[in-house]
Amino acid sequence: MAPGRHDRDSVTTLALDLLDRVGLPDLSMRRLAAELEVQPSALYWHFANKQELLAAVADRILSRIPQPEPGTDVTEVATGIRDALLTYRDGAEVVMSTYALRLGARRAQDALQAVIGDAASADALFEFILGHTTLVQQRMHAQSIGAATDAADDPAADLDAVFRAGIRAFAALSVVQDPRS
Repeated sequence: MAPGRHDRDSVTTLALDLLDRVGLPDLSMRRLAAELEVQPSALYWHFANKQELLAAVADRILSRIPQPEPGTDVTEVATGIRDALLTYRDGAEVVMSTYALRLGARRAQDALQAVIGDAASADALFEFILGHTTLVQQRMHAQSIGAATDAADDPAADLDAVFRAGIRAFAALSVVQDPRS
């Protein structure tokens, strides 16, 4: 990227591109500054710290989630969230880290809550989606670097079947009422 004036949006765009190219472990403020041809301190005009930058990246990843129409099935919304996370290398891990710190927008949880109707259940389902997608992305990465040696263990082979089974299990459990309520 050419040197010059950068804004929060352009820095976030480059950070997302860098994430996709090198992965989360190698996405640093120093590396991002080098790509922008600026001093690392220049990034702090736009973001107070790396976690704030990652929150903006997470928001960008989740911006791909369509807002559900009335009557949309929870599986469709959950699949849309998973697909958004899988769009970028380490996407689930970035979103999980910002979710853990309660940074960034709640686009995914709001979409789930719109179809489920309960905030706590929406958060629980989102945590399942994050965990499942992180596991898949880690398996895919291991396979890409030769750490997963058995070709029969394709990390994405049963992606949809396992994911849908998890959503069905969650849906079955969520209809059980707590007798203390």
